[in-house]
Amino acid sequence: MFLSHPNHKYILGLLLFLIGLPIWASTWNICSDCKHSSIKKTIAIANAYDTLLIQKGTYREFEILVDKPLVIKGIDYPIVDGEKKGEIFRIQSDDVTLDGLFIINVGVSYTKDNAAIRVVQSKNFLIQNMVLEQLFFGIYLEKSSHGKVYHNRIIGDAVDEYNSGNGIQLWYSTDIEVLKNHVQGTRDGIYLEFSDRITITDNVSMDNLRYGLHFMFSNNDVYSNNTFKNNGAGVAVMFSKFITMKNNAFRKNWGTAAYGMLLKEINDAEIIGNTFEENTIGINIEGSNRIKYTNNDFIGNGWAIRVVGACYTNSFKANNFLYNSFDISYNSKLNDNVFEGNFWSSYTGYDLDKDGIGDVPYRPVKLFSYVVNRTPETIVLLRSLFMDIIDFSERVSPVFTPDNLKDAQPLMKTRP
Repeated sequence: MFLSHPNHKYILGLLLFLIGLPIWASTWNICSDCKHSSIKKTIAIANAYDTLLIQKGTYREFEILVDKPLVIKGIDYPIVDGEKKGEIFRIQSDDVTLDGLFIINVGVSYTKDNAAIRVVQSKNFLIQNMVLEQLFFGIYLEKSSHGKVYHNRIIGDAVDEYNSGNGIQLWYSTDIEVLKNHVQGTRDGIYLEFSDRITITDNVSMDNLRYGLHFMFSNNDVYSNNTFKNNGAGVAVMFSKFITMKNNAFRKNWGTAAYGMLLKEINDAEIIGNTFEENTIGINIEGSNRIKYTNNDFIGNGWAIRVVGACYTNSFKANNFLYNSFDISYNSKLNDNVFEGNFWSSYTGYDLDKDGIGDVPYRPVKLFSYVVNRTPETIVLLRSLFMDIIDFSERVSPVFTPDNLKDAQPLMKTRP
């Protein structure tokens, strides 16, 4: 009879719904002289959706398993010291938040990728405001999705690639935000493998041994407004498609094999509004097709763009090429790419009709860059009069460089 009234059914349904929510969640205080002094033991007895407040102090613990939904928050950055014995936090549950801890001394292993924080097959996680130092791997996401890695500081002391790990690594993960992190001194600052629909925004990745950012077999990802500075070889994007690279800064990636960005087997991508400044090579392109390069600035690089191997149906429009030793380098006489409406600081043409577009097409490939590609030692002749003469003759009557590789509408002023 209670259920016979429609309002009673509604009230019962509401009660059942509320019972399913974590409305009775508890808060646990952890400190050296509290009833609960161990992070690992407190997690074991806590209930789902409880909150653990870790007070300031040092906790010498490792292999801490988080296997239920919890909020784990540090107060005044308590130190969790793994004493180099192994991995420190392993999250293996949905709905976990890790916030405000100082984690040090991850165990180095040549058989396991020990991490300060590993997230395994989990959803709806949040890792924020962490400081990670003396690490092997920093944050390692494995087969996880719909999470956020926000405002963390990851500082490694990597010396050799073989005994160091990556700052933030995503493996077979999807729909993740990597936002406002600082990564420094690791092997690769941020590494993605088989990870789709990832957004990487407002991060600083610098002084890493190999790459500031490294993609492998990852599609439909966006990285924007990041700074990649003084890394071993900048950013590498490999064997991926539908990548958007927008408003990033690639600076001071110097070395005999260094570049701001390496593109290898990349298709259907957009590279928009980026700055490539003072790199050995701004962008090194190999086997990459249908890419739009628009509104980018190439400033003071050795090579602004170096094209190696077959690259087809790419467009280079409204870019600024400023004071690079070589603007474009090609290793082929064939060209299937479009160069249109770019500014070239070495352009010496004229604009009689004053429409802002040069009246004479610009050929950005110098014969000398062709020579240097084959005989690197000839770079010592870069500023010689002899090289200027043969470059001029090649522009007038191309023999070694692509005849149709030219910008028919070179800008007379830099694009704003």
